[in-house]
Amino acid sequence: MKRRLWKACILIFAFSFMMMGCKKNVGTPEDNAIPKEKEEEPVAHIYGFSAITMDNPFYKALEGTVRNEVEMLGSTLITEDPKGDANTQAQQIQNMIDRGVEAIFLSPVDWEKITPSLNSLKEADVKIINIDTQVKEIEAVDTYIGSDNLKAGELCGEYMIEDFPEGGAIGILECQAVNSIKERIKSFEETIAKADCGFEIVGRAETDGDREKAKEECQKILQAHPELKALMCGNDQIALGAEQAAKEIGRNDIRIYSVDASPQLKQAMMEEGSLIAGTVAQSPISIGKKAVEIGQGLLNGERPEEKEIFEDVNYINEENINLFGEDGWQ
Repeated sequence: MKRRLWKACILIFAFSFMMMGCKKNVGTPEDNAIPKEKEEEPVAHIYGFSAITMDNPFYKALEGTVRNEVEMLGSTLITEDPKGDANTQAQQIQNMIDRGVEAIFLSPVDWEKITPSLNSLKEADVKIINIDTQVKEIEAVDTYIGSDNLKAGELCGEYMIEDFPEGGAIGILECQAVNSIKERIKSFEETIAKADCGFEIVGRAETDGDREKAKEECQKILQAHPELKALMCGNDQIALGAEQAAKEIGRNDIRIYSVDASPQLKQAMMEEGSLIAGTVAQSPISIGKKAVEIGQGLLNGERPEEKEIFEDVNYINEENINLFGEDGWQ
């Protein structure tokens, strides 16, 4: 009897020991504490932003988007405004290098004169995200992000042909130092030339991208060419200056074509008696978000799949403006 009792005790003890060895993670977290992996905090970086002029609503919207995205990452954005002066831009870029920027979002005042600054940025190991307007030495930048400016010019040409199938005298207001505008004008001219429908460029003027200068130059063209039917403008600021010029001298028969689709120009298009025939929509919001995404990747050692990224564009006129809205950017 005693022997059986002793064997039973041994079996109970062995079974209890086995159950302890097979215990599963049950109960409260305190009972089964599993160390959590420490989440890596995002690294804060210093970015720079330098565009042609902050007087242009497009660059204000672009900078605002970039700033919002950068600060959401816990990083800092230093913005400088060259106000359309290439020498000022060069000095401001050097100041940003001295302040320790690691990457810069850059739209050059002059696509050729920016080259020495590109060299300085590369020497300082600063990543260069070229936005909106390409630099001439495109191999010097890490990436380019902007609108499809060739398509923008083509769309303006196609719609002008549709509006004036018989052709006629037209004028061009441009800015040779800004490559995005050069591409738009070039593509526009090629489009109307291929159509061979009787368009003749009777006047063209350099505006430096300035609204007031565009107004002055436009008045000269209109006064010299009373037969002129339409104007192709490099951007919305130029177009707004042109519209003001035409209205002031009573040329309310002129039709104006542009690129940007800024809120200001869309609102002008909706006004009674507007001379704006249409504008091609850019999206500073899309460009800004993409630029920061790629800039962050570059600082993390990631290269974009494509060196040049072109955002699509759309033509806006009074028939479809309600789809895009007149109060904000696309």
